[in-house]
Amino acid sequence: MTRGPWNKVAERVARSRADRVAVVRLDGPIGTGGPGRSGLTADNVESVLKRAFDTEHVKAVVVVINSPGGSPAQSEYIAERIRQLSAEKGVPVIAFCEDVAASGGYWIACAADEIFAAHTSMIGSIGVVSSGFGLSDVLTRFGVQRRLYTTGDNKARLDTFSPERPEDVEWLRALQAQLHQAFTAWVRQRRGKRLSAPEAELFSGDIWVGSRAVEVGLVDGIGVMRSVIAERYPDAEITVVEAPKPLLARLVGGQVSMNRLMESAVAGTVTAVDRAAGMRLR
Repeated sequence: MTRGPWNKVAERVARSRADRVAVVRLDGPIGTGGPGRSGLTADNVESVLKRAFDTEHVKAVVVVINSPGGSPAQSEYIAERIRQLSAEKGVPVIAFCEDVAASGGYWIACAADEIFAAHTSMIGSIGVVSSGFGLSDVLTRFGVQRRLYTTGDNKARLDTFSPERPEDVEWLRALQAQLHQAFTAWVRQRRGKRLSAPEAELFSGDIWVGSRAVEVGLVDGIGVMRSVIAERYPDAEITVVEAPKPLLARLVGGQVSMNRLMESAVAGTVTAVDRAAGMRLR
């Protein structure tokens, strides 16, 4: 028996009035990306977050995270924007950690009211790292002169081609300590009494795999997105909200290499471009 036009109209009306759960995916490193690869920034996730919270009849916003971390400032901006929109709309937020939600990725996850992970997800890495190279001896070996001119004594701290100064290392460690303090304060604020392991262990920069992350209180439970949503909101439709991809990303597929994500999270390798500006949450 074929359905008449009125039945189809009724179905469309019913769907338009159905409760919804909006899903946003945040994939890749946090901060400005390289050529042809855009990282996660507050600016480029603003439209997708706003559309998710503005979804009609939305019961919850789900943030699916797959990130090894990156810029401390952008991690903070994105997390604060999620909290702001949640408060404005009165909509709860649930985070689902996929392969990696480490460091800045975990900072963003903490913006959610609840955090779920897979048994094999890599969670945590609550720390700060900055790396570079010291090549002053290489220049001497090859008879190359370094000519560096500044208008401030500290303008060229930790210059790759200059000898390392103890006072510069002390300065860098002080910056790292301040960033680490901000990170740990945010985790305490968001996770509160759910944290069940000593802070020296939680905030050491280590990574936990799914079930262990639940035990120490970094996440609330093990579960995949569709199963959890089906249980929490059985009558709601899942609406995936996507941001338009740049032309170059569409041409090359816009895919993030998971090998690169896993390598960054486990090995903690970071290129320090401008020393302090190049520090990353890892």
